[in-house]
Amino acid sequence: MTPSRLTARVTTDTCALVVALAAPAAWLGGAAAVLGVLAGGALALVNFRWLAARAVAATSHAAVGGAWSIGAGLRLAAFAVACAALLGLDWAHPVALLAGLGVLPCALIVEGLRAARQER
Repeated sequence: MTPSRLTARVTTDTCALVVALAAPAAWLGGAAAVLGVLAGGALALVNFRWLAARAVAATSHAAVGGAWSIGAGLRLAAFAVACAALLGLDWAHPVALLAGLGVLPCALIVEGLRAARQER
């Protein structure tokens, strides 16, 4: 499986799971829970897609340089600011935000296992 295909499949799976998780979150926690789940899923997807693009670029080019680490630091700083704003303004429930962030690793593991099974 190519990196772009894996990225696309993980993105699709994550979006579907986040939307499916938002419905029970609305029932259990209201608007703050829905926003937390959706924002967590969106933040996780943005981070994953950035990381996947940089990993592909790093393996395809001979000289990567130190810009990669600066970009990673800026990305993590933006992630921290976004999470702090969501939580500080009480727009997102903390548990819902973590639930939304936790969907992507599950989708990535499932797709990785599926790709490994297909390669056998």
